[in-house]
Amino acid sequence: MPAGDASREVTGDSDVRDPRLRRVVRRVALLNLGYFGIEFAVAIAIGSVSLFADSVDFLEDASINFLILAAVDWTAAQRARLGSSLAAILLAPSVATLWTAWQKFAALVPPQPVPLTVTGGGALLVNVACALMLAGYRRHGGSLTRAAFLSSRNDVVANIAIIAAGLVTLYVRSGWPDLVVGLGIFLLNANAAREVFLAARDERRLAAKEE
Repeated sequence: MPAGDASREVTGDSDVRDPRLRRVVRRVALLNLGYFGIEFAVAIAIGSVSLFADSVDFLEDASINFLILAAVDWTAAQRARLGSSLAAILLAPSVATLWTAWQKFAALVPPQPVPLTVTGGGALLVNVACALMLAGYRRHGGSLTRAAFLSSRNDVVANIAIIAAGLVTLYVRSGWPDLVVGLGIFLLNANAAREVFLAARDERRLAAKEE
């Protein structure tokens, strides 16, 4: 969705306090935290830039959802301020990706393609499940829930790219597919951070008018 539409997603306090939304967010947080450990361990073992970046992204997604659970009883103005902070959090995996990509560029050793592909497939299943659970609530709670939905949606795209990189690496035995996908994850997270920041800005303006 274009960033300019973010202002139309700002909703009232009752949406954010929906107990069904809270249960969904809790499940999504736990799923992301669990798969972070799996993907991070594989990334270190096989030396994959894309898996490392995606594992940090899982940790970031878990953090966002746990913050949403902590903030559901806050006022609209407080949630707007937290939304701005979440935009910065979304950039964290992007910075990690750039650093690992630079190290990979210095020594383009290809990661093991089978673990790369299988782990990317597992990440895809987790993120599809999370995106489906959050899809019905992406217009509830303004920038907070939007941050969670955007993260899961972007991760689905990233996981498909990781699987493709693993299959290509199986045949070409090059570190470039893994490196290119890692940089692509950087771009996805940078754009998500921009959209969340714009949504939070609109929430601040709405909260100021209501005071």
